[in-house]
Amino acid sequence: MSETVNTSTQYPRFEKPVVQFNETGWGPCELPDTFKDVPYQPFSKSDRLGKICDWTNTSSSDKKYQNKYASSFGTGNQYAYYHEEDETTFHLVDTARDQKPPHQRGRFRTNLRNTRAGRGRNTRGGLNSVMTTLGGKNLKSRDTRRGMTKKFGARNVPPKIRESSVAVRSDWTSIEEMDFPRLMKLSLPNIKEGEDIITCGTLEYYDKTYDRINVKSEKPLQKIDRIVHTVTTTDDPVIRRLSKTIGNVFATDAILATIMCSTRSNYSWDIVIEKFGDKIFMDKRDNTEFDLLTVNETSVEPPTDDDSSPNSPRNLAIEATFINHNFSQQVLKTGPNEPKYKFDEPNPFITEDEDIEVASVGYRYKKWDLGSDIVLVARCEHDGVFQTPNGDHQFLSIKALNEWDSKLANGMEWRQKLDTQRGAVLANELRNNACKLAKWTVQAVLAGSDQLKLGYVSRINSRDPSRHVILGTQQFKPHEFAAQSNLSMDNAWGVLRCIIDIVMKQKDGKYLIMKDPNKPMIRLYDIPDNTFDSDDSDDGEGDDGEAFQPVYNYGNK
Repeated sequence: MSETVNTSTQYPRFEKPVVQFNETGWGPCELPDTFKDVPYQPFSKSDRLGKICDWTNTSSSDKKYQNKYASSFGTGNQYAYYHEEDETTFHLVDTARDQKPPHQRGRFRTNLRNTRAGRGRNTRGGLNSVMTTLGGKNLKSRDTRRGMTKKFGARNVPPKIRESSVAVRSDWTSIEEMDFPRLMKLSLPNIKEGEDIITCGTLEYYDKTYDRINVKSEKPLQKIDRIVHTVTTTDDPVIRRLSKTIGNVFATDAILATIMCSTRSNYSWDIVIEKFGDKIFMDKRDNTEFDLLTVNETSVEPPTDDDSSPNSPRNLAIEATFINHNFSQQVLKTGPNEPKYKFDEPNPFITEDEDIEVASVGYRYKKWDLGSDIVLVARCEHDGVFQTPNGDHQFLSIKALNEWDSKLANGMEWRQKLDTQRGAVLANELRNNACKLAKWTVQAVLAGSDQLKLGYVSRINSRDPSRHVILGTQQFKPHEFAAQSNLSMDNAWGVLRCIIDIVMKQKDGKYLIMKDPNKPMIRLYDIPDNTFDSDDSDDGEGDDGEAFQPVYNYGNK
């Protein structure tokens, strides 16, 4: 029986694949056309396969296993890249200094010279001892210090953004910007001593026993309840009277000192200027911190604590102002039978209804001719008077430097250094409080004081800002102290004259000078006439005495 095959149906054709048999090794015998001309890198099963690209890897991490990813079959030049273009015109300029190896540097050559010198005396001990020091102890300690620096490092604390003393409003017009480098180049030489117009007030005599105070015989700082008047220019009845006949620029010594020493200031401050015709009046704003003394303003690390801490900038300023007021009155002879020095006129700010005793102060209303028909009239102050053995009277400006916490203030311990290294202590204060000391010096020069008395007052406990002791006193002649602190009165007069000239060119109205809180620059604004008026409810300002009320409350805690 035969089987019939149906040829009408076509099945797919099966082609047998060609199987290559390699008798001498493993892998194909012939290379397919697809993989021809492709380089091949042989490797062993025991070879480590590295990463294609590792951006986080450091050059020093694989020093121990430098050949970790090396192949036992060679370096693999099949995948090397060759740039065929001509690079003969390309030159690499390297201005970096070549680092010499340690054995060629100066200090090691010195040690090697010492080693050679020691070989003649003790060959075995000389070389071994030096090499042991270089390779062992010293290098280890140096590496330890370097490691500590890398671990902890320098504290790169970003600078704190300070707030301006007054908020700049949208309706203010900026007139001028004066940067400190330009102001520091100004000079107005040959300004003569001011001429007295009127003298007012009563001064008490200085107590010489305070010159003998030292660290071992410290004296507690007393809290003296006396009124300290800080009246601005336009509220001064004497200046109002003088403005009708004498001068065309009017200010107080505190305002003048702030402008003259502006290039040393870091904190923001502002002064209001009113121009009427050819007359200029410079005023401080009511209820501000203008009269508070700054602390460590020019230090490398100024205070940065918050307002709740006693070491915040504002609380330190209140403490310093409180210390300054009390020290200037404590060092005077205040007994009821003690003699007093009276000027021609009484204190113009004493009213009949004041029950509290007024602080010892003498006012000099003086005038200076600044040239170009500019006559400056200002109220200056003395804090005390001293009678010489010859019977002459010397007028004093009495100020106090205060120590709060030497560890936080980048300073030195007064109780350890004040008696033996007073010059170093003063130099440190000139560095940390350059602006404050410069303003005190300018005020003493303007007033014509014969001596500038400086007191050193410190906290009894660095954590208690309410109790203080006097550790010593020091006195200087104002002009000599200005030269010692690198303060140029010619530059101070030049800065003042520059600002006066700019304002004189403006139209009548109200202006404001403000130190930029974060830049070494002074800005002059044209502001509306009703700005900072006492009836302006937006400012929240009160009378002039409210700003200093916390000072006396602070001291009575």
